[in-house]
Amino acid sequence: MLKTIRLFFIIHILILTNQINSQNLNLKVICEDKAKSSIVDSIGYTTSFKNYISINTELNNLKTKLLRLGFIDTTLDSITKKNDTLFKAHFYLGSRISKIRIKYDSTFNTELLNFINHTKGDDFFELNIKQLENSLNELNSKIAEEGDPFSTLQLINIHKDNTKLISAELKITTHQKRRIDKIIVKGYEKFPQSYIKRYMKLKTKKAFNLNEIKEKTELLNNIRFASKIKDPEVLFTKDSTTLYLYIEKTRVNTFDGFLGFGTNENTNKIEFDGYLDLRLVNNLNFGETLNLYYKSDEIDQQTFRVDADLPYLFGSPIGLQVGLHIFRKDTTFSNAKQYAKINYQINPQHKIAGGISSTNSSNLLENDTSILNDYTSNYYTLSYNYTKPQFYNTLFPINFWIDFSSGFGSRKNDAGKQSQTVFNLDTYKIFNLNPKNSIYTRLNGAILTSDDYLDNELFRFGGINSIRGFEENSLVANLYGVINTEYRYRLSNSVFIHSVLDAAYFENQITNTKEKLFGFGFGLGLLTNAGLFRLNYSSGKSENRQFRLSDSKVHVSLTATF
Repeated sequence: MLKTIRLFFIIHILILTNQINSQNLNLKVICEDKAKSSIVDSIGYTTSFKNYISINTELNNLKTKLLRLGFIDTTLDSITKKNDTLFKAHFYLGSRISKIRIKYDSTFNTELLNFINHTKGDDFFELNIKQLENSLNELNSKIAEEGDPFSTLQLINIHKDNTKLISAELKITTHQKRRIDKIIVKGYEKFPQSYIKRYMKLKTKKAFNLNEIKEKTELLNNIRFASKIKDPEVLFTKDSTTLYLYIEKTRVNTFDGFLGFGTNENTNKIEFDGYLDLRLVNNLNFGETLNLYYKSDEIDQQTFRVDADLPYLFGSPIGLQVGLHIFRKDTTFSNAKQYAKINYQINPQHKIAGGISSTNSSNLLENDTSILNDYTSNYYTLSYNYTKPQFYNTLFPINFWIDFSSGFGSRKNDAGKQSQTVFNLDTYKIFNLNPKNSIYTRLNGAILTSDDYLDNELFRFGGINSIRGFEENSLVANLYGVINTEYRYRLSNSVFIHSVLDAAYFENQITNTKEKLFGFGFGLGLLTNAGLFRLNYSSGKSENRQFRLSDSKVHVSLTATF
């Protein structure tokens, strides 16, 4: 019986306690007059609570807010209980201080004051009391950026000068200045050291600046062959500072194409047919890029292109680009172009380059003509490249890209030497309307200026990487411009559909041709485990030719990543 009574008593206490705790408590704050009460109401505070502890926490927070606003005499006079659920808190605010005068000694670096909004005197500066906390935090941050991350700022000897002004002395506690003594990479230990030094601009013996380090390590998101695992960490010892970077290597090699071969019935020689586009990135852990391209298309043209990009040679900010480009037009002519560029990476997005290029062209016909004969050309080249990535987007990793190049030189053949200039522009931009909708625009063009022209030196364009709906390299011009546009809609993170709307204009002074071209169609993209699968259906028409469905082109590709 005694146990039953004791159990009933405990249950009754628990129920009563639960009822009390579940009952909301209300708070009302009043001040010494209505004007001060209005100020508190404008600041705002929580009025309903679950328990007494929450009320006390809210009152302390409110007092802190009032002190920051300049009511430095704020005191909580009393708390009265009006009934079971309502409490009244009585605050005394006093007069509001608008400014604080902070004195400093001769060791203070007054240049730091340039980063805050202040009024300066001979050995002091004045701040609006509302800006005091933020200003002191900014000063402390700037001192830390100079290599002293453990510095502290403190106001001492605070006193009221009058009803509008208080004064204090600034005390700065400094420690031994830190510098980066060692940088260690975890995860991808063979990460190119030149990218740490030149691309991210993180160097040993420099003053330790945590904000700057965080900003520079974010640049890892702009490198395709590596990514950041987590934020950097710092180990401080008595005599050294070690920075740890956590990086992982990513797969960015790509392959696209198909190849076939057979024996030519007329020459009994093996001929290759098909398409190959191979891109190898950072396989030697130097950040290098190797591109290999081959295509034999439907109008008996062969294109072979190989180039290499070697950044930060021997740890310097200088890089090297070299390449070979061979183009053969059936049995008409063959061009072989070689080039070399020295480039300088201004920053992660901007790169400039200067170099030379040389082209040797051979007429494969029996006789030379006025517009088709052997020639050699040599150019001095200048170029500029800008890249803005969005690698978080696996379908469209580059948001904005521009490549502009110019060449100044001459062409030499049996007729003599001819001065020439050439300009090339290739740029595209993705306008992200929202997570599902975007617009892709591309502008590609070139111009060759000369007193006379040869057919085997003109630009060849058209096809999937130019104006769609036309045969590959079927259009010949000394001046051309192509605008590609796509409206893209993402069905999911791995599938998108898009429209095709292209326009082009070109001139050929040999044939005295000026023409406008248009391309229409649609496409599909699918990101699979094997890579990016793309299907494009497009049809082209010229200004003076009607649209014909039989002229439509279908392009299928699978860009595998490995």
